[in-house]
Amino acid sequence: MADFDDLLAANRDFAADFGLGGFDGVAHAGVAVVTCMDSRIDPLNMLGLKPGDAKIFRNPGGRITGAALEALVLGVHLLKVHRILVIPHTRCAMSSKSEAELREAVGESAGQDASWQHFHVVADQVAALHEDIRGVTSHPLIPDSVKVGGFLYDVDTGLLEQKF
Repeated sequence: MADFDDLLAANRDFAADFGLGGFDGVAHAGVAVVTCMDSRIDPLNMLGLKPGDAKIFRNPGGRITGAALEALVLGVHLLKVHRILVIPHTRCAMSSKSEAELREAVGESAGQDASWQHFHVVADQVAALHEDIRGVTSHPLIPDSVKVGGFLYDVDTGLLEQKF
């Protein structure tokens, strides 16, 4: 149990002046963001948003997976989302390594064969982003009234560049 003591202490400090109790859970700025799990990305602050403004979905590479689409459909129909940003980033491990390299690295770390594990490797981030945007805009449960944009986040400058 001591393995998490530092985080639990930080949580108690956070909860001491917690202001989101009773929050309704909708996206008050009408925004949903799909981005990478990379710890260099601060989705709310990079867009000038605050807790409660947006729905955030994170996964390796910031790809539009089945789970991401599920989250977006729920966000659009139940949580007042009307703008969707898909945001991969520069220097992403999912675009700088091959499937074989990731399997080898994970296998070495795990001490066992990882050749069966699938990773969503991205050979061309802009092409993958274009494919992901098409996947969102063509989904039958995401209406045309929802604005969808594809952006690339630069982890060295903090800037977003709109691609689609």
